[in-house]
Amino acid sequence: MDAPLQAWRRLNRWLLPWRCLLCGDAGADGLDLCAACAAELPRNTRCCARCALPLASPAAMCGACQRRPPPWDAAWAPFRYGWPLDRLEARFKFGRDLAAGRALAELWRRLPSPTERPALILPVPLHRARLRQRGYNQALELARPLGRAFGVPVRHGLLVRARATAAQSELDAAARRRNVRGAFAVRTGPALPSHVAVLDDVMTTGATLAECVRALKRAGAQRVDVWALARAPTPGRSG
Repeated sequence: MDAPLQAWRRLNRWLLPWRCLLCGDAGADGLDLCAACAAELPRNTRCCARCALPLASPAAMCGACQRRPPPWDAAWAPFRYGWPLDRLEARFKFGRDLAAGRALAELWRRLPSPTERPALILPVPLHRARLRQRGYNQALELARPLGRAFGVPVRHGLLVRARATAAQSELDAAARRRNVRGAFAVRTGPALPSHVAVLDDVMTTGATLAECVRALKRAGAQRVDVWALARAPTPGRSG
């Protein structure tokens, strides 16, 4: 980074200092979060290695995965979906608070990546109608900083949402599976790398990510991992 740019950034931070998005105190460590609030974000350190479901102790496969293995090959969700991360996520996703999204992306970017990195990161796409309404794809906004940090290309527009679907948050697990069945497709073009990751902001039942994985495997990907910022502590997984 050249000296003029460094000077400009120092001046910018002096004029517009970091402020915690949760409590309003001074931000810390180059984040719009204070150290205390950042420390409260729930980490998903004890979870199922296959689906990232939060557990009392780590396990290679939770009971749900043993009964019905998911279509993906590995999952990475470094946070649990709970207070205060859920507040930041809601502001980012539904409140058009891009500052909250930048803070979440920066926190995720600073964490160690999985040992086996994919050759491509594909954010879960929005239907064009939802994209017009929201103005941005939250999964893409999270994927870009990760791609830069890990040296992995991010491709949007390759995995597409072929039809509009109802909001998953309003549905139960069975309805979520029906809602997204066949909703995703891969554009024709060059062959997919053998190992890719599909990325979303929050993983609840896994129905949306599972449909993306199936579409990518039908298109030729041999290994598909799922990455999500946070995993909801649901009692089981459906789809």
